[in-house]
Amino acid sequence: MDENTRYQVLRNDEDQYSLWPADIEVPAGWQPVGKEGTETECSAYVDEVWTDMRPRSLRERMENAEA
Repeated sequence: MDENTRYQVLRNDEDQYSLWPADIEVPAGWQPVGKEGTETECSAYVDEVWTDMRPRSLRERMENAEA
């Protein structure tokens, strides 16, 4: 990818994030979150919103085990 590539931020059902070229079809199991820009801009967004790297299913199991 070159420095002019536009990216979009994707999220899957486990609340995991990924950067994906904006002009390529989104792969199955992933949804756009509405953020698009340079790789740096999208990476900064992911750093801001993805504060717990554990998959959602693991977080839920851990929360249920604590209850």
